[in-house]
Amino acid sequence: MIAATLIAGALAAPAASAYEGRDRDRGEVRGQERQQIGAAIAATRAAEAGVDWKDCPTDWGLPKPIQCGWVTVPLDYAKPFGKQIKLAVDRIGHTGTPEERQGALVYNPGGPGGSGMRFPVRVTAKNPLWVKTSKAYDFVGFDPRGVGHSAPISCIDPQEFVKAPKMDPVPDSEADKRVQRGLAADYADGCAERSGEMLPHMTTPNTARDLDVIRAALGEEKLNFLGVSYGTYLGAVYGTLFPDHVRRLVADSVVNPSREKIWYQANLDQDVAFQTRWNDWLTWVAKNDAAFHLGDTRAEVEEQWRTLRATAKKDPLGGVVGPAELIGYFQSAPYYDSRWVPVARVWSQYVAGNTQALVDAAAPDLSDTAGNASSENGNAVYTAVECADAKWPRDWRTWDRDNTRLHQKYPFLTWSNAWMNLPCATWKSKQHTPVEVTTRKGLPPVLIVQAARDAATPYEGALELHKRFKGSRLITEENAGSHGVTGIANPCVNDRVDTYLLTGEVDRKNVSCAPHATPKP
Repeated sequence: MIAATLIAGALAAPAASAYEGRDRDRGEVRGQERQQIGAAIAATRAAEAGVDWKDCPTDWGLPKPIQCGWVTVPLDYAKPFGKQIKLAVDRIGHTGTPEERQGALVYNPGGPGGSGMRFPVRVTAKNPLWVKTSKAYDFVGFDPRGVGHSAPISCIDPQEFVKAPKMDPVPDSEADKRVQRGLAADYADGCAERSGEMLPHMTTPNTARDLDVIRAALGEEKLNFLGVSYGTYLGAVYGTLFPDHVRRLVADSVVNPSREKIWYQANLDQDVAFQTRWNDWLTWVAKNDAAFHLGDTRAEVEEQWRTLRATAKKDPLGGVVGPAELIGYFQSAPYYDSRWVPVARVWSQYVAGNTQALVDAAAPDLSDTAGNASSENGNAVYTAVECADAKWPRDWRTWDRDNTRLHQKYPFLTWSNAWMNLPCATWKSKQHTPVEVTTRKGLPPVLIVQAARDAATPYEGALELHKRFKGSRLITEENAGSHGVTGIANPCVNDRVDTYLLTGEVDRKNVSCAPHATPKP
């Protein structure tokens, strides 16, 4: 314990300064200092305990030779000897020679609320993009606190959460807005009732501390980390709080780390970017009218969307697919290019008279109780982390003004996104001050990868992180917008990611890559 406290002494000062500057809450700064000391104590304890690796439970769906284990962390890092929770981790060993091994590569896919436990499957499935890296690294995944097997949280009964059809997100009246406000407040109340003990500690800085404890439990002196989407913000916070614990850090599809963006403004920015990428997809559908028969101009395809939406609003398809369910399904196209063809094909089948194909694709499956529980858990963690990370507007008039204005030009996602985040306006637990992401002593070069037209994490986020992390390098995939660039075949990107992870080398200056291949119907 004494040793751990001495170790923590070197961490406390830089960690605290990440909260200073414009932060007037001195209690918050002191609290973060205590939590950093607690993190060092927990890491020392984890290094001694290690991970007791065993075959994964059968119902986790992870093939051999992937192994699973647990890492114990404090619920509250300010009380490192208080209540503990267990985090699920898994790994597959490196495939190369002993001389080739460079340690563990830890992965987070985003969310917040995403599980990284399927990361080692990239090795068992022989994913060609990761063959070189897997020779050097054990691939390690984990469920962040609150997620999956790691002290999971919940805000509502999962079957109730997925029940359809839900109310149209686009309000027709002030009465509609009042109903949605009530639903959001009820959801926030449900989070407090079902998961109240966890909520104050469901923050990105705490997950970053968990990440450092996992590093120690793995026996790694420094962390190799691949974060996608929200995982980039987790990596940015980790790099700020533990700069001298970073060995390699890849940030793929970057959340804007500015305090002013986390999280209210980030979601408004997302609405604009989603409209841009939605329009890209509609244009592509029009160019492929011979395959989909949805219109040969973007305007015609857009009109098809409005017609579909109005039809489902008047009479939900199959009794279960209304506008909310349509948005839930169709938004996967602006998210991922890999969804362009499947979504357009289902839509084309609907226009040709096959309504059932769209119902099957967009409606919830009430028989999939495990999948529904996972979806509800993911949404609960998303809400809990974003609501706890930062202070949100409490005045409904602010939300109403901003989203009404945005909806006029960017209607695809704006109101849907607003209602998803509105529980933060009535959140019962403490809302913290975000970390001031910045370069601190010991941080090595960080590799940032971003598609220029990404909808979920707009390009400005990559520029902001690049500015804040001195010595970082930015790879931009121009004229592309698929989310999660490192998972797409594009040698200009893939080769540089491999080079960085295997050698630590980055280009002398930022790099622009041509886009990956456009999907073909």
